[in-house]
Amino acid sequence: MEQSDKTAREIYEALKANPTRARFGFGEKAILVNVDPQKAYTRTDLFKTAYETDPKQLDYVNDLARRFRALDWPVVWTYVAYMDSGEDCGVWGTRTDTPDSLQNIKFGSERAEFDDRLEIDRVRDVIYCKKMPSAFFETPLWSLCVWHRVDTVIITGGSTSGCIRATAVDSLSRGYRTIIPEQCVADKHESYHFANLTDLAIKYADVLDVEEVTSWLDSRQAA
Repeated sequence: MEQSDKTAREIYEALKANPTRARFGFGEKAILVNVDPQKAYTRTDLFKTAYETDPKQLDYVNDLARRFRALDWPVVWTYVAYMDSGEDCGVWGTRTDTPDSLQNIKFGSERAEFDDRLEIDRVRDVIYCKKMPSAFFETPLWSLCVWHRVDTVIITGGSTSGCIRATAVDSLSRGYRTIIPEQCVADKHESYHFANLTDLAIKYADVLDVEEVTSWLDSRQAA
């Protein structure tokens, strides 16, 4: 095992400056999957489970969603919420049992609500409740991708080390070009965030500046 005195951020920045892998690249049509941008994870002023990496993250997400709708491409929002019993969280909900625990994000609770800053089109956009880390796990997301004939999955939300990583791995495993706009994902601690961005960039996804993603969307609009 290689050892280093560098921080996770420094390792990521070095990789970003000198990529070690060829890109998967963009395809012909994409889907935007916004993973769990709900108050439990975005409202740092309300909940200690929330986190913020880039303060403009939700602005970038809204901008991407607008551009997707302009192309008539699918926009998906996921959230997690559980029954009063918490049984639908399964073994994942057995390690702690506090008001902040995962299985205690109840249906209809403030923690389960999407952040008010989000611009969600509740007529056109697709909303899925998921129970486990990956947005693909036991949701209709894969079927939606097939229906729309997409070949590229663009992922935003959180956390980088948890649900973003799980969704990216599942996306790649299903044969999709997988894109993560760096400014659009967040985590609780910079070590988790940058270590996982590094690993995702090496193995499972193209981690790109959000401006490159919007430029590609603009080029599709002009095509």
